[in-house]
Amino acid sequence: MPLLTASLDAHAQALTLLAERQKVLAGNIANADTPGYQARDFDFAQALAAARAGNGVGGMQATNAAHLGAAGGTPGDPALQWRTPEQPSLDGNTVDLDKERARFADNAMRYEATLRFINNDVRQMLSAITGQ
Repeated sequence: MPLLTASLDAHAQALTLLAERQKVLAGNIANADTPGYQARDFDFAQALAAARAGNGVGGMQATNAAHLGAAGGTPGDPALQWRTPEQPSLDGNTVDLDKERARFADNAMRYEATLRFINNDVRQMLSAITGQ
């Protein structure tokens, strides 16, 4: 059973991070005309590796059900970094709308691919269970 759930857990972590990155990129696109807005992003590969290793940024663990969640450091809350502008604007905004849209589309495609992998894994499990 652990082999069956390990694949789904890995895909679930990837989906969580891809969804979080989609929110960050959408925020960048939404603020493309906001003076002084600084574009943000995170290193997906590094965040996924940390999530799979079980390492949170804060390294905190809840040892009691009454504890509050850690402020950051969860797989769904990677460390955001400021994006270095290639061509900063006069109003201080660092969003390059064309590049943000391309990143958004790429991330959406990766999200869809991960969903398809999960769907395929579930189909294979059901096929094995039903003996087909």
